[in-house]
Amino acid sequence: MPEVLLELHWPDGEASRFYSPSTIVYEFLKPGQTLTIAELEQRGLAALSEASERVRARYGFACTRTDEEASKLQQRLARYGRTDTVEVREFSHTHHPSSG
Repeated sequence: MPEVLLELHWPDGEASRFYSPSTIVYEFLKPGQTLTIAELEQRGLAALSEASERVRARYGFACTRTDEEASKLQQRLARYGRTDTVEVREFSHTHHPSSG
């Protein structure tokens, strides 16, 4: 299944990676977008949930890494104000047939 890594540039100048086991993430987050923390929370968590369900539909089990990613995202989001902004950038796009 194709995996996606996006790079998030936070209000404090730091960058982090956002992992998704599915390209469905592009329906929620697009490279070049600037989102508020509130928007990123809503879209990022929805993207991870949908990606996990895609893995479940294909392989019969959910992707546990999306749960870990959601937890990391929520911890990071808590550092900033709801109206602070984050820039979404492309990081990489790879294909791993047995990933999940």
